[in-house]
Amino acid sequence: MGDSLEVTYPDVTFAIIAGGQGRRLSGVPKGLLEVEGRTVLSRQLTLAPRFGDVLLVANTLATYALYGLRTVADTVRNKGAPGGVHAALSASRTPWVVAVACDMPFIAWEALRVLLDARGDDVDAVCFESSGRVEPLLAVYRSALAGVWLSTLSEDPSLRQLLSRFRARVLPESALRAVDPSLRSLVNVNTPEDLAAQGVHLPRGR
Repeated sequence: MGDSLEVTYPDVTFAIIAGGQGRRLSGVPKGLLEVEGRTVLSRQLTLAPRFGDVLLVANTLATYALYGLRTVADTVRNKGAPGGVHAALSASRTPWVVAVACDMPFIAWEALRVLLDARGDDVDAVCFESSGRVEPLLAVYRSALAGVWLSTLSEDPSLRQLLSRFRARVLPESALRAVDPSLRSLVNVNTPEDLAAQGVHLPRGR
């Protein structure tokens, strides 16, 4: 995983956004999909010791209860990923939040460090761009955005539209490739085809 766990960001909350229903995967919670014998959530939690706090955003609180994580539901329901990020920003106890989607099994610590080290006093959010698209669910946000973020949710904006309203630092794909040459950190699993392509499996018994 790179550097030792002594490298930490005490001013950052690691927030896993797990609000989706996994409808294209027969309703299986995507954080419970398995890769190499471990759930995606378990794999992501290996990154948790680097941060000052850990938070799970999930609208069905019992789904991940066995993990013992501080868990919050969306404050504003039915707003998709923008609502999930808002919940994380609102519940954060730290000035910054790293938001990741629960269906991303291969996030590299080095990729998160590139994002975190690109923060600054003149920046509200940091994300990568890949193939001409920004990647808002592998990104860093200032927690103080929560109020303004909430006021825009009624417009049903996409995460990309929200990013355009803030002081966002968008890092080029080359910045990610420098530490993750195959861009595995951006892989997410949404469909049965994704399962096969990425070596991801449904939970045992499904």
